[in-house]
Amino acid sequence: MKYGFVMPFGDARTVANAAREAERVGWDAIFVWEPVWGNDAWVCLTAAAMVTERIRLGTMLTPLSRMRPWKLASEAATLDNLSGGRVILAVGMGAPDSGFTAFGEETDRRLRAELLDEGLAILTGLWKGVPFRFTGKHYTVDTDLGIAGAPPAPPVQQPRIPIWVVGAHGRPASMRRAAAYDGLLPTVIGSDGGHSLEPANLPAILDELRALRGDAAPYDIVVEAQGDLADRAAMGALARAWEQAGATWWTESMWELASDPGQLPAVLARIGAGPPRV
Repeated sequence: MKYGFVMPFGDARTVANAAREAERVGWDAIFVWEPVWGNDAWVCLTAAAMVTERIRLGTMLTPLSRMRPWKLASEAATLDNLSGGRVILAVGMGAPDSGFTAFGEETDRRLRAELLDEGLAILTGLWKGVPFRFTGKHYTVDTDLGIAGAPPAPPVQQPRIPIWVVGAHGRPASMRRAAAYDGLLPTVIGSDGGHSLEPANLPAILDELRALRGDAAPYDIVVEAQGDLADRAAMGALARAWEQAGATWWTESMWELASDPGQLPAVLARIGAGPPRV
């Protein structure tokens, strides 16, 4: 299992410094989130790329339903080239309560799902190069109509930058979408609409995924987990439980501190303590 850390806040310099420390102590990736209004994720990841050599750089996550997919394709491909092929793109519909309404973003779940699907098709199509054409319900792209300047070089990683997609167990459309790409950010939606996930949920999720994919190609199962530094043995046991259940990535965050940048020393202390490798 590999280990990533999600920065709950921070400007580009903060993320770069955190990434350098994370690489030094053995984390496999550092992630940032994409706010509606806030520090730009791709600027932060670019700053991190410039001071690191090995660590993967990703979003956790990108709400593609509110993005211009061609702009995201440019950003991700440019950074993949700059970093020597270290980008991971995690996508989903995003959380409307993160500011969608304040800025007039689409909040209807069905429409956001449509925008996500079309966005993924455009993103991966453009990474293959031009000419590219796409006609959907929401987007139309035809590069033959003329584009100014040169498009970015194709991503270093082929056949594409790895794309991890949120998938809800028991929701066929959601799981089919995730199965078509390179990794699953699994969740279980309860009767109250809440999201949860435990190691015991993974076997059934993996069965559903295998039925949809129909092959044994490499594929990531990405879980969000948080350990207690005061009990490293318990944290190691939790990591083993996730790995034995089928997870390939542990992503750790400290979302409880997201509204308090004054807690940066606590975030850096957690990064500096290193991942709970089994």
